[in-house]
Amino acid sequence: MIDLEIAGSVARLTLRREPVNAMNDAWMEAFHACLDRLEESSDWAVLHIRSGLKVFSAGADLKQLEANFGEPPEVQAEVGRRYQALFTRIESLGATTIAEIGGAALGGGLELALACDLRIVAREAKLGLPEIGLGLIPGAGGTQRLTLLCGRPQSLRLILGAELVDGEEAQRLGLAQWCVDRADLAMSAGEIVARFSALPRHAAAAAKACIAAAAAPSQAGQDTEVEQVRRLLGNQATKDLVGAFLARSAAK
Repeated sequence: MIDLEIAGSVARLTLRREPVNAMNDAWMEAFHACLDRLEESSDWAVLHIRSGLKVFSAGADLKQLEANFGEPPEVQAEVGRRYQALFTRIESLGATTIAEIGGAALGGGLELALACDLRIVAREAKLGLPEIGLGLIPGAGGTQRLTLLCGRPQSLRLILGAELVDGEEAQRLGLAQWCVDRADLAMSAGEIVARFSALPRHAAAAAKACIAAAAAPSQAGQDTEVEQVRRLLGNQATKDLVGAFLARSAAK
């Protein structure tokens, strides 16, 4: 269902639930188990989430959706809350997370990708939050993360219009940071992941904390920057990196 491989500084999580990586309770439990494994180690610096299928993820498992449909609204809503918790856990990881999207990422599948720090997409991919067409909303964090990424006008366009966009449009809107041909996706994703994984994880974690604080600009965000800088300057790895940099500069 989900494979996790840790090689050097890269943790690679591959979705393999046939036929379209549909999400259900078992899938969620498997994902949490992978995150449990990752939290036991600090050797990896990048989590690379990809699919072993043509589709990245088509979202909710329709069989489970149907089974839950007869439950009271309060019970059904709790399913969304559990997905919110999972995606927040991904978003809060103290390392860089990158989603590689080669095919459709719809509904919960796109919400999963939005919980990652960065996204690389194939031009041929289709991305969207079509829930409003069913009288629903993307309730696993999609309304919040999409708005933070793309701004209110584009979020309104995509969510209220249930619009699907290809990779190029996704990059133009800010949904993705890179867009390449599907034939080049695996190689390009590998190069990007390798570049980010070569950087110190503890500094990436500090930067993520400050960037998250900037989502709601205030004095608190600047205070967070000061505090994170203070912590970094007390970290031996940072001292070694800065020391080496200064030594190289002095030798020029």
